[in-house]
Amino acid sequence: MVLLDTSGLLNYLRQHEPQHQEAVQLLNSASNKLVTHSYVLAEVVALALVRRFPRPAVLTFAMDLLDNPDIETVWIDEQLHRQAMQLLVD
Repeated sequence: MVLLDTSGLLNYLRQHEPQHQEAVQLLNSASNKLVTHSYVLAEVVALALVRRFPRPAVLTFAMDLLDNPDIETVWIDEQLHRQAMQLLVD
């Protein structure tokens, strides 16, 4: 399994990011299951817009991730959030 995190997705999204080529190569050649979660997607949009990435491209990218059948998106609900917080406490 490969977790798609915020930094990797930002580097993939924008050609001028320092590790863009590496992110593209890793994502395009991944043979393992690709997984992300709703917090990552929200963070990607927020950080990309703060960095002044073009809004239409950011929103299209985010929707493409959601629609991609090769990427599983885990939706964080209250129960899962509380479980994660408890792991941090323990």
